[in-house]
Amino acid sequence: MNRVPPFAGRAVLVLWFLLPLIPVVLWAISNRWSFPGSVPQEWGFDGVRSALDAGGADAFMRSTLLALAVAAIATPLGALAARALVNGNVRCPAVVAGVLFAPVALPPFAVALGLDVLVLRSRIPSTVAVIALLTVAAIPYTTYLMRVAFGAYDIGYEEEARTLGASNAMVLRRIRIPLLAPALAGAALLAFLVAWSDYVITLLIGGGRLVTVPILVASFAAGTGNDSVVAALSVAAVVPPLLLVLMLARLRRRSAR
Repeated sequence: MNRVPPFAGRAVLVLWFLLPLIPVVLWAISNRWSFPGSVPQEWGFDGVRSALDAGGADAFMRSTLLALAVAAIATPLGALAARALVNGNVRCPAVVAGVLFAPVALPPFAVALGLDVLVLRSRIPSTVAVIALLTVAAIPYTTYLMRVAFGAYDIGYEEEARTLGASNAMVLRRIRIPLLAPALAGAALLAFLVAWSDYVITLLIGGGRLVTVPILVASFAAGTGNDSVVAALSVAAVVPPLLLVLMLARLRRRSAR
């Protein structure tokens, strides 16, 4: 059987991801695109300007900071939980794993609606509550990825380093983190994506005051005649995850050498 060349597989994957984005990009740089035209009748950046006037830049920055905060919290927590589960340091590991992965099974809107009243009564700042809930939603993904990484982790490197006199901090800084760097980067990426693309929790718990890119896209998409604005915001929403995926792929290639 003839094998498919690697570059052919990569080309198919690139086309698979990029083809749906082509009409979105065309919408973002068109001022008028009416049916039945196959291409825009008038090119321009009215949609981009409208998106910026509507607070697109602030929403973009808010989404980035929110996603970075969730990734910064969920990644080490997921790594610690995964290490404890792999090393057998917890009692009833099946129950603990079930609790950790429960957010994946629960509908986000049910959790958000149930906790909305609790957040209001406890007077927790909405931004802090959103970060906390999105962190809980991201931990199952970071835990699963780090559990696989710790399962393949060779503890012999640490034991040899300790035999040579390395402290716990040195083992963590010089051995564990470098060896687990690709998995940690992947877990951080998943946590970032969970927060970056969230709509339900941010809207319900944020009370409409925390306007992120998904919320801004949804508000414009609910109206008519805002296609170019929605397209411009959608392109802005796709760029950061795409860049992070490319950076992660580059990190994995560098680690594999």
